[in-house]
Amino acid sequence: MATHGIVLFAHGARDVRWREPFERLADKLRAARTSGGEAGPVILAFLELMEPDLPAAVEELVSGGCDVVTVVPVFFGQGGHVRQDLPAIVERCRELHPSVEIRCAVAVGEDESVLDAVAAYCLRQV
Repeated sequence: MATHGIVLFAHGARDVRWREPFERLADKLRAARTSGGEAGPVILAFLELMEPDLPAAVEELVSGGCDVVTVVPVFFGQGGHVRQDLPAIVERCRELHPSVEIRCAVAVGEDESVLDAVAAYCLRQV
């Protein structure tokens, strides 16, 4: 049975407080996976200005025994970072770990249920 790790991949910022919602998201995902009986770690990675970067995060998961890794871009849309930078970094990770299946999801903001949740949030502000 495969050990499946998840990397939440975000942009990064100079202000360390910027990572707090991503850490809360990772905690929620860990709790949901545990309560659902799923095994496998969930970690954060950043494109720039924060650590770890994606190759270091994938290395951590692989060193911990993961043979499947899914990268989830926690971006609102498919901008240049997601369309250009991320595929190149994922390909480099695949080259570094050829025996590991590395998957990449679309940006979370491209999912209808995420947009529905954001719309509901906006409506609650009125």
